[in-house]
Amino acid sequence: MPGVDVKLVLRSTRVVTPEGTRAAAVLVAGGKIEAVLPYDAEVPAGARVEDFGDDVLMPGLVDTHVHVNDPGRTDWEGFWTATRAAAAGGITTLLDMPLNSLPPTTTVENLRVKQQVAAPKAHIDTGFWGGAIPSNTKDLRPLYESGVFGFKCFLSPSGVEEFPELDQEQLARSMAEIAGFGGLLIVHAEDPHHLAEAPQRSGEKYADFLASRPRDAENAAIEGLIAQARRLDARVHVLHLSSSDALPQIAAAKREGVRVSVESCPHFLTLTAEEVPDGATEFKCCPPIREAVNQDALWAGLADGTIDCIVSDHSPCTTDLKTPDFASAWGGISSLQLGLPAIWTEARRRGHTLDDVARWMSAAPAALAGLTRKGAVEAGRDADFAVLAPEETFTVDPAGLFHRNQVTAYAGRTLHGVVRSTWLRGKRIAADGVLAEPTGRLLERNH
Repeated sequence: MPGVDVKLVLRSTRVVTPEGTRAAAVLVAGGKIEAVLPYDAEVPAGARVEDFGDDVLMPGLVDTHVHVNDPGRTDWEGFWTATRAAAAGGITTLLDMPLNSLPPTTTVENLRVKQQVAAPKAHIDTGFWGGAIPSNTKDLRPLYESGVFGFKCFLSPSGVEEFPELDQEQLARSMAEIAGFGGLLIVHAEDPHHLAEAPQRSGEKYADFLASRPRDAENAAIEGLIAQARRLDARVHVLHLSSSDALPQIAAAKREGVRVSVESCPHFLTLTAEEVPDGATEFKCCPPIREAVNQDALWAGLADGTIDCIVSDHSPCTTDLKTPDFASAWGGISSLQLGLPAIWTEARRRGHTLDDVARWMSAAPAALAGLTRKGAVEAGRDADFAVLAPEETFTVDPAGLFHRNQVTAYAGRTLHGVVRSTWLRGKRIAADGVLAEPTGRLLERNH
């Protein structure tokens, strides 16, 4: 191409683009996609060609919900291990949640600490959410101006004392402040009053734990959140939706023009309460994995667009915190490396395509965060790709996972979709389980 120094051409008979999957040649120059051409297009002089045959070339995944826990709880996870696991799983961009690290990302000073720790360790591009807690309303605008992508809050206890939840008055105050500068509030929506009224029993029975986190807690919290967003004309995002009962009110709010978006997670879409063994707290998360009929309704919500995106909510901990008692065990699913094959396995069974998966796991999360250079195989975007063998299967062995503590609810499951390689800005960063040295960049909003 005249005037463009194309160094790399990636070919596949199946390239997932916004217009659909087709045979194509993707031209890469300067770390960006220069053009998407027919498969047999003439190769620019001097360019290197990588032909993936029938393996699928799709956009690198964008995971906007990852708890890296670094610094402060790096025995739980860390930027080195989390981003290696992400790269091995086809993820090229992640956004780190503001809590479970010490310090939490609730001030500009704390953000700088986290950025300094992440910079030399990031195998993929990494950005940061800020946190909204009762004491930091004055810090929200400075954090936004310093590059966080938005703000996370809890409406019920977070599980760590340094990140307290917001009551309704505090929620309104934070939401008004964030709406005032055009920011995004992302919300862990479980109502504390419904949780307090639910039966609380310790022990190994999953049914008892499920009863302690009822759907009503999510439904009521989401109803209140939508009402506040409507009143303030604020932009809000519901995190990790597990209750399908909330879908009708979310769909109605969207039709009305309330600026609400919603995510769900691989564990809610691929695992069911009926299959969780008693004492198997690697399945514990909040809100919880619910029944199969609920899962069917979540998939319907994805299909009709009520649920916008799928992200991991990777929330790891040390092995000793996963005690057999569901009441006391740490709640969180470790899935960063497995989200793509887990979702593809279930999606293909339900008649969905990799175009759908790319929309849910790449394009939509990128759009949520305003990452305009990520999330699609099209000219002008960063040359971030996952190469997937979608018909191949593998059985999950926790010893083969790169996150720090090799505990996962997917152990022993056979999944479709082997990630052959992952590419970040035109460089292969993972191939067949071998990772390159870290080349990820720290991302800031609007940069």
